[in-house]
Amino acid sequence: MTWRKRSQAFCDRFGLSLPILLAPMAGASSPKLSAAVANAGGLGACGALLMKPEEIRHWADTVRSRSNGQFMLNLWVPDPAPRRDMEKEAAVRRFLERFGPPLPESAGDASPPDFDAQCRALLETGAPVFSSVMGLFPPGFVQEIKRRGAAWFAVVSTLAEALAAEAAGADVVVAQGSEAGGHRAAFDPAEAERRMVGLFSLLPALVDALSVPVVATGGIADARGVAAALTLGASAVQIGTGFLRCPEAEIHPVWAEAISRTRPEDTAVSRVFSGRPGRSIATDYVLEALRPDAPEPAPYPVQRGLTAAMRSAGTAEGNLAKMQAWAGQSAALASAEPAGELTQRLWAEAQQLLP
Repeated sequence: MTWRKRSQAFCDRFGLSLPILLAPMAGASSPKLSAAVANAGGLGACGALLMKPEEIRHWADTVRSRSNGQFMLNLWVPDPAPRRDMEKEAAVRRFLERFGPPLPESAGDASPPDFDAQCRALLETGAPVFSSVMGLFPPGFVQEIKRRGAAWFAVVSTLAEALAAEAAGADVVVAQGSEAGGHRAAFDPAEAERRMVGLFSLLPALVDALSVPVVATGGIADARGVAAALTLGASAVQIGTGFLRCPEAEIHPVWAEAISRTRPEDTAVSRVFSGRPGRSIATDYVLEALRPDAPEPAPYPVQRGLTAAMRSAGTAEGNLAKMQAWAGQSAALASAEPAGELTQRLWAEAQQLLP
């Protein structure tokens, strides 16, 4: 099947005018950004990891009121509760106090919102697409998604994960290359850094092995990336960092400016913000926390709780060194133009590059 037939079939199936999806980015899922991408013909997205049920419902209502209602909602599949080591946490707290305010012993007592309640809220929104990351949705939830006529997009980082997702009933598999900004999609956090596969190796392997459509994500921020992904067999692309400089993204201006000058080698995958591996700008904090003599980060979500005060201070002060500045390796290609215009321009230029 040609790239044009693949992308057109994908768009027809999911009610899109062009095969460009916004990546669901927890903490950077402005309704304005999703509405702009959807109204341009793509698919909006929300990373609902940290959102309570009422916040999920409000986000969906807001985007639906401002757009054609084409969006996806994404949830992390939770890991078992981590084992706590209070002595190691104390060492992390002392280290973090070099960058942020003093921390109480309870700083690591972070816990994610109730996953089952979030799942119920997702269903209540009537979203057309539900997206999973860090694992597979429970079978009962998948059945309910299908019963409502919606689709399940499963984000994966390896061929083995992709095969498991297809076997579990995923309608679409999203191939996350190691170039991607934000958290790694790996099902097993212990393997997330060892099994980092670049998109140009991962994508054709998945396309050859699967019968469901494959969406490419990671390191795509301009028309050349879109065209390359479709040439390698993707049915559509998903873009995250490439949209973060758009005004509708509403991220901190210091973060947005830093993205514009971040070279591929200026990012790093680490566990130092949340306890889960993720790619961010290699700020002073990240580099110091990666030194051999730095304390080992606590597991997720304990580390997220420990770094919360520092991250909040960084945002308030406009200090990039303290911020959780996620960015992919193609960050510098991101364009500071309205999201709708960017979406349509990327697709128009990509078609000129494709045969």
